[in-house]
Amino acid sequence: MMRNDSTLSTFVSTYGESLSLHDWPLSAGWPTRGVVLLVHGLGEHVGRYMHVADQLNQWGFSVRGYDQHGHGESMGVRGDLPDDDQLLTDLASVIDDTRTRMDDRLPLILLGHSMGGLVAARLVSLKLRRVDALVLASPALDVGMSMVQKALVSSLYRMAPRMRLGNGLNARYLSHDHAVVDAYRDDPLVHDRISARLAHFIATAGPAVLRRAPRWRVPTLLLYAGQDRLVNPAGSEAFAKAAPARTVSAQSFPMHYHELFNELESEVVFEALRDWLTARFQPIVLGHAPKPVTRVVI
Repeated sequence: MMRNDSTLSTFVSTYGESLSLHDWPLSAGWPTRGVVLLVHGLGEHVGRYMHVADQLNQWGFSVRGYDQHGHGESMGVRGDLPDDDQLLTDLASVIDDTRTRMDDRLPLILLGHSMGGLVAARLVSLKLRRVDALVLASPALDVGMSMVQKALVSSLYRMAPRMRLGNGLNARYLSHDHAVVDAYRDDPLVHDRISARLAHFIATAGPAVLRRAPRWRVPTLLLYAGQDRLVNPAGSEAFAKAAPARTVSAQSFPMHYHELFNELESEVVFEALRDWLTARFQPIVLGHAPKPVTRVVI
């Protein structure tokens, strides 16, 4: 078997809170191309990416993912954000821990979806940690807020930053696959809450990433949905237009909804991901088992 069984563990973040970690390692002795770290979107959890991890394993990548603060099985009030930079700090801490456990010869690739793509892109734009490549799937670079909505978010952020409201996400537009939509609605680890501070982070981080796009240096694959109704695809289009073509490869899927990896025609998305990753990262035979996962306090 190329793949080992997945493992679930806990990680104590810089803030002293437990984050739920999932690892999908490769079997010892199999050629390895790198380590992919998954960053999930708003209201969901990394357990929804098991099929993505399985594909990455088949292509020779070890995979790790975690539930962000206030999501899934990690600590925190659902949809809350106690500190403006917490999602970035948590990702930086998980990257640090991941690097202590992986072979130094292997590249580390971030793969972020929706809000997770925004968090990953913002970390890269600020150069908070070194990563070797970045994959953005339907990143929340533009959430389509009107000027009135932006003013409301800004006002709530100042007056009641931890006030939580419904996130307004319509599950119907996640995917054309009704089974995916039904599973999302029935998932006990999915929630629909968002605090004023988290909304403010999303509203401000996207434009901040776009401003840095012309100076982008990390090899990046941008995948976005033309029929996305949950984030505005114009944000991805603007990023692709502004970023150096030698650094950022962009591909649009005109008829897809938001969750590209969960669409009825997801094969073309996985093909684009596979071709980009395998063209850049060649397999290495490491000759030993992956480092064990244990509880770590940062």
